Amino acid sequence: MNRIFKGIFFNRYILISCMILFQISVSELHSQETKLFQPVPPQKSGITFKNTITENEEANALTHENLYNGGGVATGDINNDGLEDIFFISNMGFNKLYLNLGDLKFKDITKSSGVEGRAGWKTGVTMADVNGDGLTDIYVCFSGKGSPELRRNELYINKGNLRFEEKAKEFGIDDNTYSTIGAFLDYDLDGDIDLFLVATNVIVIRGMDFEDARKVNDPYAGDKLYRNDGNHFTDVTLTSGIISNAMGYGLGVNVSDINKDGLPDIYVTNDYIEPDYLYINNGDGTFTNRLTDYIQHISQSAMGCEISDFNNDTWPDIFTADMLPADNRRIKLLYGPDNYMQYALAVMAGYYHSSMRNMLQMNNGNHTFSEIGQFSGISNTDWSWAPLFADFDNDGWKDFFISNGYFKDYTDRDFLKYKNDYFSQQARANTKPDTFMLTKSMKSTPVHNFIFKNNKDLTFSNKTIEWGLEKKGFSTGSVYSDLDNDGDLDLVMSNQNETTSLYRNMLRETNPKANYLNIRLKGSGKNTAGLGSKVYLYTGNEVQYLEQSPFHGYQSSVTTNLHFGLNNRDFADSVRVEWPGGRVSRLKKVKANQTIVIEESGEKQISIKPSATSAVFSSVGSLVPYEHVEYGSNDFKRQPLLHYMPSPVGPVIAIGDVNGDKLPDIFAGGAKESPGKLFVQSADGKFRASPFFNYKEDFNCTDADALFFDADNDGDQDLYVVSGGYNDYARSDNALQDRLYINSGSGRFARRVDALPPMPASGSCVKSADFDKDGDNDLFVGGRLIPGEYPRPQKSYLLVNDGKGKFTNNLETLIPELKSGGMITDAAWVDLNKDTWPDLVVCGEFMPIRIFINEKGKKFTEATKSYFPQSDGGLWNRIAFADFDKDGDLDLVAGNWGTNSQFKCSPEKPMQMTFKDFDNNGSVDPVLTYYIDGKSYPWPSRDEIIAQIPVLRRKFPDYKSYADAQLKDIFQEGDLINADVLTATELRSVYYRNNNGKFEKQALPNEAQFAPVFAIEILDYDQDGNIDMILAGNQNAACVRLGVIDANYGQLFRGDGKGNFRYIPQSVSGLSLTGDVKSMKIITVRNISYLIAGINNLGIVTYKLNSK
Repeated sequence: MNRIFKGIFFNRYILISCMILFQISVSELHSQETKLFQPVPPQKSGITFKNTITENEEANALTHENLYNGGGVATGDINNDGLEDIFFISNMGFNKLYLNLGDLKFKDITKSSGVEGRAGWKTGVTMADVNGDGLTDIYVCFSGKGSPELRRNELYINKGNLRFEEKAKEFGIDDNTYSTIGAFLDYDLDGDIDLFLVATNVIVIRGMDFEDARKVNDPYAGDKLYRNDGNHFTDVTLTSGIISNAMGYGLGVNVSDINKDGLPDIYVTNDYIEPDYLYINNGDGTFTNRLTDYIQHISQSAMGCEISDFNNDTWPDIFTADMLPADNRRIKLLYGPDNYMQYALAVMAGYYHSSMRNMLQMNNGNHTFSEIGQFSGISNTDWSWAPLFADFDNDGWKDFFISNGYFKDYTDRDFLKYKNDYFSQQARANTKPDTFMLTKSMKSTPVHNFIFKNNKDLTFSNKTIEWGLEKKGFSTGSVYSDLDNDGDLDLVMSNQNETTSLYRNMLRETNPKANYLNIRLKGSGKNTAGLGSKVYLYTGNEVQYLEQSPFHGYQSSVTTNLHFGLNNRDFADSVRVEWPGGRVSRLKKVKANQTIVIEESGEKQISIKPSATSAVFSSVGSLVPYEHVEYGSNDFKRQPLLHYMPSPVGPVIAIGDVNGDKLPDIFAGGAKESPGKLFVQSADGKFRASPFFNYKEDFNCTDADALFFDADNDGDQDLYVVSGGYNDYARSDNALQDRLYINSGSGRFARRVDALPPMPASGSCVKSADFDKDGDNDLFVGGRLIPGEYPRPQKSYLLVNDGKGKFTNNLETLIPELKSGGMITDAAWVDLNKDTWPDLVVCGEFMPIRIFINEKGKKFTEATKSYFPQSDGGLWNRIAFADFDKDGDLDLVAGNWGTNSQFKCSPEKPMQMTFKDFDNNGSVDPVLTYYIDGKSYPWPSRDEIIAQIPVLRRKFPDYKSYADAQLKDIFQEGDLINADVLTATELRSVYYRNNNGKFEKQALPNEAQFAPVFAIEILDYDQDGNIDMILAGNQNAACVRLGVIDANYGQLFRGDGKGNFRYIPQSVSGLSLTGDVKSMKIITVRNISYLIAGINNLGIVTYKLNSK
C-alpha cells in the first residue's frame, strides 16, 4: 500500500513539476516575446568585440581620470550594399570593423580592410564621406598622456573594395590634441564638409589656475575647427571664434541649426567647471559662444549630448548627460557636500549656473531654452554617457535611450574620504602613494541603461524593463540603426570589460502595422550625405522634423538614414527637404514601409528665411528706471537644511494715482539697504522718481508687498508697505514693522507710526476690503516666517480701520483659526457665497488653500473643507480669482512649486517637513522627506543634515550608514512624537473650477509646471471676451543640489471661456522674462497697455501689449 501510495505520489509529483516547468517556460517565452528589444548573442551576431580596460601601476582610475570614459561606436554603409556596418573603438586594444551580412549577422574584417590602427589611447569614431567620393570614410580620435605622436588622429579613406587607406596627415587632420570626437559639418556652406574637433584635457587644472588657463590657447587641450579646402583641411581655430584653451574638458558635440537661420551651429559639452559652449554660426566663417544668451543653466559635469526635436514643434532641443543616480541609496552614497557661497562665487566668476543632473533644454523658438529634464522624467539616469532621441516604437514621436555606467565608483564619498586620508598619511610619511593598490579597493557597481517612451506631452515613461533593457553593466558609446532593414531601429552599446550589446528591435515582427519611412539623402556636391539638411515629414496635423547630422550621443556617430515612424498610416502626406545653401525638395503622398533616396540636384535655389510672426507682446526695456538690488543674504549659513532661501522677496509693485492727475503712478519695493522708490508719471508718459518719498528709517527694511488704498477716507491714495525678509533679522526686529504712508493729496507722503499696532513680524502680503461694511478700508496682512526658524510661521493680522486711518488688530477675535495660520504667501478678498460680504482666502507653503466665510462682519468661519472636497497641501505662492468659465461665479488659479524639480508628491506619497529643535541647541531643524523608490526618505544629504545637527555625526560616521536611513532611523521615536509635521500633496499649479460652491481641480497645461509661480496677471489680451492669464516666477535661490528652476519666461495662456487654457508659445507671445519674477501688473500709459514685471536683483522690465 505504501509502495502504491509512493508511486502515485511520485508520478503526480513528476506531472505537477512538468506542468510548472512548462508554465514557467511559456511565461518566460511570453515575457520575452512582449519585450520590444531582444539581445542578439555574440554567437549569432558574430560581434565579439569587448572594450577591455586593464589597470596597472601607471594606468589606473587615479592616475588617469578618463580611464573608464569608454569608447565610441559608428555605423555606416562602407560598401553601399544597403546594410549598415559597425566600427568599434578599443581604448587600449585594437579597433574593430564588422561588415553587415544581413539578418543581424556580422563579419570581422578589421585586418583585411586595413583599419586595425596603431597603438595608443583611442576615444571617439566618426563615419562620414570626408572626400566626397560617395564612399564612407572613418575618422578615429586619440588621446592619453603619452607622446603627442601617439595621439595623432587617423583618417581611413574608403578605397571602394572593403579596403581603407590611412591618410590623416595627407588631409591635414592628423591632429594630436587630447581628442574626444570629431564632427563633420559644412559650416561655411561651400559644398564640402569641414571638421570640428572636441578635446578633453587629461591634466587636472587646480582652482587657482582657472583664470590663467582661460586666457591662453592650448595646442593639445583646446577644441579646434578645420576648414575643408578641397582635399586638405586648414586649422582656422584662432580666427573662427572657437574657444581653444585648456579649460575645455569636452566630451560631447552636436551640430544643429539651433536658431534656424540656415547655418549649422555647434554645441559642446564640457566636464568639470567649464560651462558648455553654444557656438552660433555668424555666416562669415566665425562663431560666437552664445550659451548664456540662450540657456539659463547647464549640467555640472556634462558627458554626451543630443540635439533633436523631441516634442515635434520643428525646433531642435538639446539634451546633456550628467551623473545623478535614479535611486536614493546611490544619491546618498555618491553626492558630496555643497557650499552655496562657493557656488555663488563661481557663478559670478563666469562659470555659470549648473547642477549635477541631466538637462533637457526645450527650444522655445525665440533664442531661449526652457530646461525641463526633471519635469519630463529623464533627469536622473546615473553616470550616463550616450543620450539618443529616436522613434523606437514607430508612433511618430522620438523616444529616449541613454547608456549608463562607470566601471569604478570613483565618486563614492566613503572611498574619497579613505583616499584623502591615505594620501595624507603617505605625505606625512614622505612615501609615494600606491594608487594601483588604492583602486583595487574601489567598488564596481553595474547599472542598467535606460530607455523612455515619449508620452507626446513633454514627458517620458521609463520602459527599461518593459522594453527589455534591464541587463546591468557599463555601457558608454552607443548607436541606433535599422541594421536588419526591417523598418525599426536596433541598438548597439559598447561595454567596458564585457562583450558589446546588440539588441534587435522586435517592433515590426510583433506589430507589422507600426509603419515607417526611411529617407536617404544624396547631396549634389562633395557633401554627399547632405549634412546640415532639414527634413520635415507631414501626416495629418502632425509634423516630424529631423536634421541630417549623425554625430549624436557620445564619441559616436549614428546612421545617416533618417527614420520616421508613421504609426498605422499608410503614407506620409508630404516630405520637405531643405538642403544646405537653400535648395528645397518636395514629395507628396509617399508610401510607407520603404527606404527612399532624395537627391539634391536639379532643384530651384531659394532663399531660406525664418518665418516672422507678430508677437502679442514686445519688449520695450523699462518704463520705470528702477534697479532692484538684493541684499545678498546666505540663508543656508543660518539654516543648512533649507531647500531654498526665503530672504529674496522683491521687487513688489503697487500702482495708484498718488497726485490726482488721473495718471497711474508706481511704487517699486526695495530690499535691505536699498529702499523702495515712488515713480510719478508725467503727461508725456514717462516715470520719474519722486523726491518726496525718501525715508532713511526704511534703510534696513525689506519690502515684501505694497498696496495703494485710501486709509483715512480723504479721497486720495495712501501707501501700505509690508516688511518682510528672513536671514538678516532677529525674531522681533524693529525693521520688520510694517509701514503706512499717508498721502497729503499731492503725492507727498508722511509715515504715520501710530496708525498701526506693533507688528514686528516678517510678512508676505497685504489685501484691503471693507469687510465690516462700515465705510472704510480694512486690511489683512499675511504672516510669513519667523526669521531663522523656518518653517515656523509668523503671525498674521486683521487690521480694522477706525475710519480715520488708525488700525487695530482683531484677528484673534474674528479669525482665531489664523492665529497660527501657516506660512502664508498670498491672500484675496472675494465674495464666494454671493452674500455681498467679502470672504477671505489665504494660501501658503506646506498648507492647503484656506477659505474663511465672512459672517456679516462679526466673525469668519472656516469653510475650507466645504469648498475643497479634497484638501491639497501645496507650496502655494500666489492665487487669483476670475470667472474663467463665464458661469457667474469666481474660479481660482493657484500658483504652486511646479513639477520641474526633484520633488514629487501625491496624496499617497506626500512630501513632508518635520521640524523641531532636535539637538536642543536653540535652532529649528527642518527635515524634508519625499518619496523615492517607493519609500519616504530625507531629502538632505549626510553632509547637510550633519551641518544642521552635528550630533548625528556619531550615528552616521560614514555615507554608507546614512544611505538607507529613513526619518525613523535618524531620530528616536520620542523625538518624532513631539515634532511638528507639515504636508504637501500637490505641487502642480492648478485651476479650480467653481461648481456651485465646490472647487473642482483641473490641471493647467504642462507648461505651467515648469517653475514655481510667484506672479499671476489676469487679462483678455486678444479681446475675445474670454479671460486669459500670464504666469511668471522661477526660483534662483534654491539650494545647490536642488539647482535653479527657471524654465518660465512669462507664460501666456489663452482661455476659451469654458475654463480651458491653451499655452501660447514664447515665440508667439513675445515674452522673455528671465530671472525670478516676484510681481507683475498690467498698466495703461497713454492708452497703451503694458505688462510690467518686477524681477529680483534686476528691476522692472516692460512689455508692450500689441494691438490686434
